[in-house]
Amino acid sequence: MDKIPMTPDGLSRLEVELKHIKSVERPAVIRQISEARDHGDLSENAEYHAARERQSFIEGRVSELEDKIARAEVIDLSKLSGKIIKFGAKVTLSDEDSGEEATYQILGPEEANIDKRQLSITSPLARALIGKQTGDMVEVTTPRGSKAYEIIRVRYR
Repeated sequence: MDKIPMTPDGLSRLEVELKHIKSVERPAVIRQISEARDHGDLSENAEYHAARERQSFIEGRVSELEDKIARAEVIDLSKLSGKIIKFGAKVTLSDEDSGEEATYQILGPEEANIDKRQLSITSPLARALIGKQTGDMVEVTTPRGSKAYEIIRVRYR
């Protein structure tokens, strides 16, 4: 069973979602199923079938969240430092073609958000960056072709 790296905030978000699903969404769908049963013939009862489908989705999400929480490897970013890129690093890159600079943070798969420039540690760019340091060059194959970057800065705070 592989561990899932995440920050304390990432773990907290998963726990909050799980608590919400168990205490709010699950009881609500149980009520919906009960009310739909009261309407009679279940074979032609669209409300009943929709509620059962929603219940199936909720139970799947509960299982998924419980599994991720159980496999969480919480990494405190405040204790990280160094010049080598690893989980939690904020990395400033310069695109070799355009010269544009961008800063990304490498986080766990559950915390990745490209709009906030947070990369999953499993993404091709993050995998290429791990173990490198300032001044190194990395080449990443993307769906649009190969891209080359120079690592400008590595920081952890």
